[in-house]
Amino acid sequence: MAKILYFDCFAGASGDMVLGALLDAGLPLGELQAALGSLMIPGYRLSADRVMRSGLSATKFRVHEGEGKKAEPHTHETTAVPHAHGDHRSLAEILSLIEGSALSATARRRAADLFRRLAEAEAAIHQMPVERVHLHEVGALDSIIDIVGSVFGLEWFGAARILASPLNVGGGMVRSAHGVFPVPAPATLRLLEGVPVYSSGVQMETVTPTGALLVTGHAGGYGPLPSMRVERIGYGAGDRDLPETPNVLRIVIGDEGAGETGQRVVVLECEIDDMNPQIFGPVMERLYAAGALEVFYTAVQMKKNRPGTLMTVVALPDAREDLTAIVFRETTTIGLRYQEVARACLEREIVVVETEVGPVRFKIARHGGDLMNAAPEFDDCARLAAERSLPVKQVQALAVEAFWRSHRT
Repeated sequence: MAKILYFDCFAGASGDMVLGALLDAGLPLGELQAALGSLMIPGYRLSADRVMRSGLSATKFRVHEGEGKKAEPHTHETTAVPHAHGDHRSLAEILSLIEGSALSATARRRAADLFRRLAEAEAAIHQMPVERVHLHEVGALDSIIDIVGSVFGLEWFGAARILASPLNVGGGMVRSAHGVFPVPAPATLRLLEGVPVYSSGVQMETVTPTGALLVTGHAGGYGPLPSMRVERIGYGAGDRDLPETPNVLRIVIGDEGAGETGQRVVVLECEIDDMNPQIFGPVMERLYAAGALEVFYTAVQMKKNRPGTLMTVVALPDAREDLTAIVFRETTTIGLRYQEVARACLEREIVVVETEVGPVRFKIARHGGDLMNAAPEFDDCARLAAERSLPVKQVQALAVEAFWRSHRT
């Protein structure tokens, strides 16, 4: 049974909230410390404390820089000598630290990709080359640890799929190294492109650039809590204790679809009214070759009374991105919708039935061991009909009769 991890971002997300939730859900602090220690970054200690947020117990993760500070009661810590080169590191320095770490190759690649994506977002906002971008707060020690530590922690849980709720981004204004900006901050909003967001009205920054980076860099889809058998729950606390709602990020981990008789699939849809109809055939072939379970077209009437075609693709959720890329590359659509749904399938097998005109394959469907349906393969019937100069429908009837005769015996 595949494991699934779900980010419940009802109060937003930040890097320390992600790590706090992972620790709260069972990530061993000692293993996190060992992973971060391999970065060879001096001058910090970690703490993970139990705190209350609007009456809800959660884990508050903190990074403390420098020596001489004592950990608070019930706090775990690791210490090192101060860093002698300032509070921020360049993108090249960060990538070098990651490459030299003891993280797995997958985690190193993921962490490096996240920092590159962050640098590209900053470069686009400030109209400068990526090489000249100064990462400011996200290049600081605590943010480096938040990002790399979260990548390690998410890999530690080994979830086959990671999903997230829409993100509550908050509101108001926020001060950054570049001045005072509206919430979400420009870098945060750019990282959230294509992701469902909303504001509950709370006047504070509830999604930070680090939180946006981590959630969007890992989540393969967004929506309500998926069907699962819950195994672990983690609450990561934010800095402030809000009166209206717990300022926490919740992580839910469990076995996907446990207790369901169905299977989770993703349905992609788009309408097309400006494409040469000859292209639909090759598009269908490429979608099936890329893993689509079903592809079908429906005639629809679109705006300005133009006839169009509704394209529907059904696939396993992991194939969504590849299939989306094919639709955008091969068709004229500029957007599509997708949603995850459950489907129920009968148990299926192929059997060969000997008939008086030759062997015919049958697709057999069962439910709980009981026979529900039996259908001859059309291609076999058509081939035998051509060989024997018989109508296809006659060969089909002979095949069905032969099947039920053999089934009764």
